[in-house]
Amino acid sequence: MEPDNLNKEQDQNSWAVNAWTLLSKLRDQSPLIQCITNFVSMDLMANTLLSAGASPAMIHSIEEIQDFTPHVHALCINVGTLSPAWLPAMREAAQVANKAGKPWVLDPVAAGASSFRLKACLELVGLKPSVIRGNGSEIIALSKASIGATKGVDSSHESMDAMEAAKSLAQSSGAIVAVSGAVDIVTDGHRVVGAHNGVSMMQKITATGCAVTALIAAFVAVDPLHALEATASALSIFGIAGEMGMAMAKGPASLRMHLIDSVYNLDQAAVSSRLKVTSL
Repeated sequence: MEPDNLNKEQDQNSWAVNAWTLLSKLRDQSPLIQCITNFVSMDLMANTLLSAGASPAMIHSIEEIQDFTPHVHALCINVGTLSPAWLPAMREAAQVANKAGKPWVLDPVAAGASSFRLKACLELVGLKPSVIRGNGSEIIALSKASIGATKGVDSSHESMDAMEAAKSLAQSSGAIVAVSGAVDIVTDGHRVVGAHNGVSMMQKITATGCAVTALIAAFVAVDPLHALEATASALSIFGIAGEMGMAMAKGPASLRMHLIDSVYNLDQAAVSSRLKVTSL
């Protein structure tokens, strides 16, 4: 085997070992993940977290933040069905998580769709999330701090188009930035890795992006000091579950069911044989 190929294979093996270790830790520790999220995604996010072994809490009332949020292992904030009434709770939860030293993850859904949404997302970015996960269009909008052509929550950009924007956003925010796409990109502003697992039909199921953001929060909860590796591992695990689910699915509705089952049933052999992460 050529030295380059040998190095790549060793790299793949170490990524697979790390991803399996984190999933095993997650199953053992059952971290409590608070999700302040949108009405469309609550069900799939909670079920994804449960099937992975985490404990979801869909608590978004500002009256509960001070009592509840200090005790969570990670916080996930998703602005999908954003309204002015929800923003104060999102801000407060992020501040309380920071104060308690707990990681939090931001999903800036349709960040460039309106000035209200963009302003809210930029304000949340300023509250120092550990990870920001979005599609290409969302990450470009945040990086440029400008609204632009958008198809609602769908991306009009491929993940690769957003690589420079992701690096720039990571450097300016201090967050790990993940861009979902045919290849999921994860960067700390300098290092860039690509997670290559998944199937295109996952885009036909609402809230799969939201669900993987929640899974990222759970992975970061069990390894907060290595957020880039935790993020790439979560994206890979979710992608592998999608591939396994697709083998049994007849369309988006059955894929949704088999996806959740596959997250729950994932074993070390599947992770070792399927996981594909590369340096970009």
